[in-house]
Amino acid sequence: MVKKKKTPYRKCVVTNEMKPKKELIRVVRNKENEVFIDLTGKKNGRGAYVSADPDVIVRAKKADLLGRQLNTHIDPSIYEELKQTAEGKTDEK
Repeated sequence: MVKKKKTPYRKCVVTNEMKPKKELIRVVRNKENEVFIDLTGKKNGRGAYVSADPDVIVRAKKADLLGRQLNTHIDPSIYEELKQTAEGKTDEK
């Protein structure tokens, strides 16, 4: 009997939907207050997950949801990088 590996689920901070971890993008704030995108999902720091959808990223920027979740200021370049990453993830599907 082969055990099926459990799929890890995470919640998007914008839509509050539970999705498989692979379908989300993780944004991390480390101890030095640096904010960056973690494509591996394993970097140290406070993390927040966002759906890989450009519309969701725009909503996150308007409401500053990532900034509130990570308790820091989010540079606009992070949102641009998120959009590019999201477009790349949707192309993979």
